[in-house]
Amino acid sequence: MGRKETYDNLIKEIGEVEIMSQIGSLLSWDQEVMMPENGGALRAEQLAWVSKAIHEKITDPKIGDMLDKLETETDYDEIQDANIRLIREQYNKATKKPSWFVEELARHSSKSLKSWQKARAEDDFSIFRDDLKKMIDYNRQLADFLGWDDNRYDALLDIYETGLTVKQVDPLFEGLRDSLVPLVKSVMEKGKQESDDWIEGNVFPIESQENISQYVAKALGFNFDAGRRDKSTHPFCGGPNPDDVRWTTRYDESEPFGSLYGSMHEVGHALYEQGRPRDLDLQPAGHAVSLGIHESQSRLWENQIGRSVEFCEWVLPLWKKEFPHMSETTIDQFWRAVNLTEPSLIRVEADEATYNLHIMIRYEIEKKLINGDLEVDDLPNAWNDAYETYLGIRSPNNSLGVLQDVHWSMGAFGYFPTYTLGNLYAAQLLDAARKDLTELEEQIRQGDFNHLLDWMRKHIHARGSILKPEDLILEVTGKLPTPEPFVSYLRNKLESLYAI
Repeated sequence: MGRKETYDNLIKEIGEVEIMSQIGSLLSWDQEVMMPENGGALRAEQLAWVSKAIHEKITDPKIGDMLDKLETETDYDEIQDANIRLIREQYNKATKKPSWFVEELARHSSKSLKSWQKARAEDDFSIFRDDLKKMIDYNRQLADFLGWDDNRYDALLDIYETGLTVKQVDPLFEGLRDSLVPLVKSVMEKGKQESDDWIEGNVFPIESQENISQYVAKALGFNFDAGRRDKSTHPFCGGPNPDDVRWTTRYDESEPFGSLYGSMHEVGHALYEQGRPRDLDLQPAGHAVSLGIHESQSRLWENQIGRSVEFCEWVLPLWKKEFPHMSETTIDQFWRAVNLTEPSLIRVEADEATYNLHIMIRYEIEKKLINGDLEVDDLPNAWNDAYETYLGIRSPNNSLGVLQDVHWSMGAFGYFPTYTLGNLYAAQLLDAARKDLTELEEQIRQGDFNHLLDWMRKHIHARGSILKPEDLILEVTGKLPTPEPFVSYLRNKLESLYAI
């Protein structure tokens, strides 16, 4: 069999794995959004079967044989080279995991999700306790199957951001913490605070919040002919492929910003998915490159665009139309309200200055859980202690505390640091985009987001996974990833907002 035939057969085999994965993603989306309560047990079996079938397919020895043959040569174009590299990574990781383990983990993930939803709704950690303990044990096993050198947690970080280690993340977070904590403290102690009476005590009907969510999503560029919006306990973006991208948000009639900015966050993810290169459908090189880069897109649209004064000028008339009691609200009031900086309990509703502190808390707790330095029964108190240390507040209950995030119920340990990477990448990418888009601020003020979306489509979305994350950032910005643009952006913004 010649090289071309071998390569084509390999892509065909992986294409079938991709189709199976897409089926699994639809089952998972339905489980969180549409599935009736009694469907949970059978859905767990369905997802377990799909995961087992995918694992058996990707670990077929003929995949390894084809890779071995192709890797004897090096003169490939960048797409072929990326596909071979990515399939090798996928094959190596999959072959380290026993089939029984993959099946059991998928089954437990489905069960764990349902117990988390019930525990959060009833504010009862004990409902989730046993499933969480088992999930932590599974992740310890997973790390050991995958292998690690310095820290067991490294194996889990690598799942979501290739090559990421504790040795890299620790100093990054330490540097950010040293910059952010004094900045937040200065705002709290010296910042000029504005009244938010127009928010407190008022009702913001869900139907109106839905109207804003839909309108803004369309304006940003989300194609509803290739996707949909729904409501879920925890906002997320899913769906199988660029022609079927599904995102969710949630609503609170007493606090309207969560739905808008939750929507913009998930639309950022969705725009990336809809912009993936269509000539690479069912190929690894056609996927988004990493969770960190994915988060750069969601955080960019949610925060650096969505909380800019120019965006506020554009969107405020829509808010006044949907919420008549806001008729006297000024641009300055609105801009300050959506950028309110103060310690808070809920990560997904946190401001830009404190958000990364929420991530650091989860990162430190996850390291201890995976390495056996913290056990599940001590977790609620450890969570509250960390919030008091980092943010000076304690949760009044577990629903607002340790039960607030969906990730651990799904076994996503090692995922949270990608949120902070996304913040850093977003600032660096937007700096680069501004050099080409000299009229960007005015375009945003007019509600014209096409130019920025086209720039991201060309430089990020269309590049798929052809390059590694660091190499993609270097290609687009001319620099390796650095926290400096984010820290500078945040400092300038807070100085303007709070006169500090």
